[in-house]
Amino acid sequence: MLLPLALLAALAAPAHAAGTLTATFTSQDNGSWWKGTYVVRNSGAAAVSGWTLEFDLPAGVSVTGHYNGDATVSGRHVTVKNAFYNAGVPAGGSTEPYSYWFIANGPLTAPTGCTVNGDKCDGTPDVPPTAPGAPKATAVTAHSVALSWAAAQGGDHPVASYEVLGGPAPVTTTTGTSATVSGLAPATSYTFTVRAKDTRGNAGPASAPVTVRTVDPATDPAPPTAPGRLRATGKTSSGVGLAWDKSTDNVAVAAYDVYRGGTLAKTVGADATTATVDGLSPATAYTFTVKARDTADNSSPASNALTVTTDDVAGPGRQLKVGYFAQWGIYGRQYFVKNLDTSGAAAKLDVVNYAFENLDPVNLTCQAGVTKGVSANPQDPDEGTGAGDADADYARPMSAAQSVDGVADDGWARLRGNLNQLRKLKAKYPKLKVVVSLGGWTYSKFFSDAAATQASREKFVKSCVDVWIKGDLPVYNGAGGPGTAAGIFDGIDIDWEWPGSEGHPGNHYGAQDKANLTALLAEFRKQLDALGGEHRLLTAFTPADPAKISAGWDLTRIFDSLDYANVQGYDFHGAGSDNSWEPGRTGHGSNLYADAQDPYPFHFSVEDAVQVYLDAGVGPRKLTVGFPFYGRGWQGVTDGGAAGEWQEAGGAAPGQFDTEAGVRGYHNLITSFPAMTVRHDEQSVSTYGYTGPGGQWWSFDDAWSIGKKTAWIKSKGLLGGFVWEMSGDTPNGQLMTALDDGLR
Repeated sequence: MLLPLALLAALAAPAHAAGTLTATFTSQDNGSWWKGTYVVRNSGAAAVSGWTLEFDLPAGVSVTGHYNGDATVSGRHVTVKNAFYNAGVPAGGSTEPYSYWFIANGPLTAPTGCTVNGDKCDGTPDVPPTAPGAPKATAVTAHSVALSWAAAQGGDHPVASYEVLGGPAPVTTTTGTSATVSGLAPATSYTFTVRAKDTRGNAGPASAPVTVRTVDPATDPAPPTAPGRLRATGKTSSGVGLAWDKSTDNVAVAAYDVYRGGTLAKTVGADATTATVDGLSPATAYTFTVKARDTADNSSPASNALTVTTDDVAGPGRQLKVGYFAQWGIYGRQYFVKNLDTSGAAAKLDVVNYAFENLDPVNLTCQAGVTKGVSANPQDPDEGTGAGDADADYARPMSAAQSVDGVADDGWARLRGNLNQLRKLKAKYPKLKVVVSLGGWTYSKFFSDAAATQASREKFVKSCVDVWIKGDLPVYNGAGGPGTAAGIFDGIDIDWEWPGSEGHPGNHYGAQDKANLTALLAEFRKQLDALGGEHRLLTAFTPADPAKISAGWDLTRIFDSLDYANVQGYDFHGAGSDNSWEPGRTGHGSNLYADAQDPYPFHFSVEDAVQVYLDAGVGPRKLTVGFPFYGRGWQGVTDGGAAGEWQEAGGAAPGQFDTEAGVRGYHNLITSFPAMTVRHDEQSVSTYGYTGPGGQWWSFDDAWSIGKKTAWIKSKGLLGGFVWEMSGDTPNGQLMTALDDGLR
């Protein structure tokens, strides 16, 4: 098929249309310094809300002050965002009398490269890139053509990509000056041109054409020899490096295909004898083979099979330490991101889980940019519907005393609150990862709906990636905007409580959740990997209850997507904040082993919970175990000759907060009851405290039980431990220190 050249003479696409805003520069000489002013004008028929100026300072010019705009200077490049009071530019109006201006030293010379909202300040259209050089065929097979060309020159904006055209429409796109067009018919002629596109999307003229004929397989029926000595050259938690010896062919080897199991994972050129396969799951065994392919697309026999187990997330010989930071802790608990630093926890943690973010009940997307509290009734089916806290997330200015670096938030900055503090914490601790936790007890109502179909999964995952990974926060009280939170979160944690079984009253769930959760996690993995760059974490909080595991978690498949699971190691017993759970009898909340004295008809323990996962074939280095930094308590507890252990009670004990009966953070607990007798149950490995007959009985973890449990984690070869949640620790981090010491 020889395409007519007339169809290939693709005209340059029109340059990006200019917007209605322009910006005019004026200067004023004041002797030892000069003033530069940009007046932004709107020639359109509608008002414009928000503007950004960018320009380059001439050599020798420095700026010492900015007014009526929020400016950032990088070298000689200046970016200015409007102030809150001059953001709106009315139709036919301007920013006067509050236009942006600056004080400068050096030669009085106008800046260059001025743009306003990305358009040229003088209002003229963009100049597109030039035509690339004529493409040349560098390799031809029966079904593909490899092309290369000389680079185009940018017009007003740098070249960002190239389109290879097979007629008037692109057949492939690349960021470099070479590309391979695949899926072609054998023994067929094709004509290609190339055009450049710049960072603004302006397309330049097409290059001169090249006509290429694909190989006729009938001319070469002999396949290449098998690649030899396939071997591993290195591995990480998400990738494996491979190498092999070259194949030979009677004509020429065109490429090598790397297979993961029976799936094509990567193709490299004829001159390559190495490849790295990325996008793998940690602590997982993979089997690889390589086949050579000649220009007639004959495949060789497979190389030797090579099985490689990827590293785990923590790395060889290390244990992972994960801590949940509660978004709302900045209120009653007065626990700020800064406290992770001052307590010493940040230096010991590997991952911080920021909890929790909600799902939009209407759009079934990741919700952000709203502030709506939960109801005061824990049994309200709509307690968490539509709830969220954009103030705590990114709109509340933190004071200097609440800030990681001692510098108060700018009240007009686009990013404030917890997220800005997490950014500062990561700058201080570069190895620390931060993931956003979606769901939780009151925010899991609509997971089942969001996961119901492939279309809804794709939509939901894309929204989560856009908001939390790309950082496109909704504008809220002057904060937020595209890219505002980019780089803060290193992944996503799924806290669906619970797929396939009841959780909070009113939650949507059904038998279909188990398969849909598996598909949802696969979609998260796919979209996170598609971002490129550093591997993003995908984790989940998973249940201890075997019934809930069976109902919602396909343990044979979910770890194809998950980096690891945080297995619930607490809340085995409790009275509940509204006495709806187990108000009439005490019980251990986080015991390592089943207690021989446990009178309940069901028996929970950390050991039993983890064993369910191991029995299903889950690798131990895929599992972390939960540690509570809080206690659960009862009041009116009889002694029973057992210091209140497993004895009758009169309901939940008063909590640290009025809305959380039966719950106290560890530090609050030990300081509220200094005379409480603390006991350690060696058989079940559990800690409890008793204030005396008729008094209060509390189940919690302390340094003793943490030491015992971390030793068990290491003996089982598990990945590590996680904490719910960090504010319960003492100001000097006693529990975190015990966890860190135990997992070394």
